[in-house]
Amino acid sequence: MGENQTSVTEFLLLGFPVSPRMQMLFFGLFSLFYALTMLGNGAILGLIWLDSRLHTPMYFFLAHLAVVDMSYACNTVPQMLVNLLSPAKPISFAGCMTQTFLFLTFAHTECLLLVVMSYDRYVAICQPLWYSVIMSWRVCITLAVTSWTFGVLLALVHIVLLLPLPFCGPQEVNHFFCEIIAVLKLACADTHINEIMVLAGSVSVLVGPFSSIVISYMRILCAILKIPSGQGCQKAFSTCSSHLCVVGLFYGTAMIMYVGPPHGDPKEQKKYLLLFHSLFNPMLNPLIYSLRNRDVKAALKRVLKKERTS
Repeated sequence: MGENQTSVTEFLLLGFPVSPRMQMLFFGLFSLFYALTMLGNGAILGLIWLDSRLHTPMYFFLAHLAVVDMSYACNTVPQMLVNLLSPAKPISFAGCMTQTFLFLTFAHTECLLLVVMSYDRYVAICQPLWYSVIMSWRVCITLAVTSWTFGVLLALVHIVLLLPLPFCGPQEVNHFFCEIIAVLKLACADTHINEIMVLAGSVSVLVGPFSSIVISYMRILCAILKIPSGQGCQKAFSTCSSHLCVVGLFYGTAMIMYVGPPHGDPKEQKKYLLLFHSLFNPMLNPLIYSLRNRDVKAALKRVLKKERTS
């Protein structure tokens, strides 16, 4: 069994079963989306760094979300683009395990960050007089560090269970990156415990946090409806609707992939859902926050105006 395990030193990522012409089309489109993802999230980070008015807890967490989104894209997209140009190019065993670990880390971290961001909005709208006390910088840093730490630790659990498994062929991963379920299918040993842990982990970081976000926003909605000022009500709706759009996109696709029941051809459907999750979500997030958020648009205008006058 040990010999079989060491014989597999690399994997082949099958990617998308399409014609060479479609592969070139996908390469062009995905390269464009990748560039937009990096530019959009980089612009959000730059605005938050340059504009002192955005040095608030809400935008502190948004900066962390932008880092996670850029990391998501950098972890999966470059290898996918290489495979579209050269489908036979393999990925090493160590590279595959690293990619799996990083994907899980960023996924878990984003789940927790979205919960923290909903808590921030809850405190800002439901307890505005206590906001500066509850959401102090010490608390914000602690929440951010905790999100990243738990993201790493939860990913480590899956990797520790995955690494000892023997892989004796075939070497073909039916995915565009080393997704944990696709990799587990190649193990020539019982993966029942691994699959239970993946399901349990998915439920714990998706269903639980999503439920807390829903409860938070139900209370936020009640508080918004009580705001007497029309302008204050509109501003609250603007910031909350941006976050809700991001939450819906992220949790919706993630729960369909890892918690929901399979329909039709689950392998191919979930492959495209994960593409949306790891490429389109990170690209759309900065657009949602910039188009729906007055503070971000105002900060962009101030930075551009400052550049023109200097």
